[in-house]
Amino acid sequence: MITEIINIWPNGDAPGASDSRAQPQIVDLAKEYEPFDRAASGVRCPELAFWFPEESNGITLLVAPGGGYQRVMIDREGSALATFFTAMGYTLAVMTYRLPYDGHHEGADAPLADAQRAVRLLRDRAQRGLNGKYIVMMGFSAGGHLAASLGTRFAEKLYPVQDQIDSQSPRPDAMVLVYPLISMRDGLAHEGARTRLLGAWPDQKSIDAYSMETRVHAQTPPTLLIHSADDDSVPVNNSMVFFSALREHNVPAELHFYQKGGHGFGIRGVADLPLASWPMLVTEWLRAK
Repeated sequence: MITEIINIWPNGDAPGASDSRAQPQIVDLAKEYEPFDRAASGVRCPELAFWFPEESNGITLLVAPGGGYQRVMIDREGSALATFFTAMGYTLAVMTYRLPYDGHHEGADAPLADAQRAVRLLRDRAQRGLNGKYIVMMGFSAGGHLAASLGTRFAEKLYPVQDQIDSQSPRPDAMVLVYPLISMRDGLAHEGARTRLLGAWPDQKSIDAYSMETRVHAQTPPTLLIHSADDDSVPVNNSMVFFSALREHNVPAELHFYQKGGHGFGIRGVADLPLASWPMLVTEWLRAK
């Protein structure tokens, strides 16, 4: 059960949202007798949905679900995580974020502006004892690209100051990237996500700028990467190039491959596969931080 939902931005809609083409919609993609599998699109008012543990371990997981920058998979890669991670003591905060092709003021940086604001909001809440102080950005697929963008571009000023919350640092303390889209370069990019992020005919400068392996620096947070070798949607080399960039800049990093699992495995329906262990892998890695 969701225990709290709050707006990321102080007035609900993000700055300039009235000028966008976004038409908010939530659809359930689940088949009969399956759990909820809701997808949000046309986001104008990004939100954080919270699940709280009975006893906190001091860590908040800020989750950016995937969806190819076409939608936000709020259950499969969001709410479905709550039972396991809250039982392990984590506060779970699942975010919705604006999608870049909806004509928002920040363009391709609209999702990143939402993520920056979300971290600042969590830090403000942590000072008031409302959630864990150690903030881990967890991203899946295109949400992994968003998380990696935050971890490498957190210092960029993407929106006007809204209130005192924006004095907080937007840098996450660590990142967990699960089958992340990292690169916009040919052979690595998910074509649909790249088109929705950068348009049908992006120039090389834009492709390089939004390929997160080119944006890693020494202040990028420690990162855990998890990917399936048989992912035919987001090639496993996305995680490999990001890991290599992290190593080049002496950023603590771990990379874990599973042989089978494909893309979008999330936390449901993996009981018969070795990758069912990935949530425990996350907890063990964070325990060592």
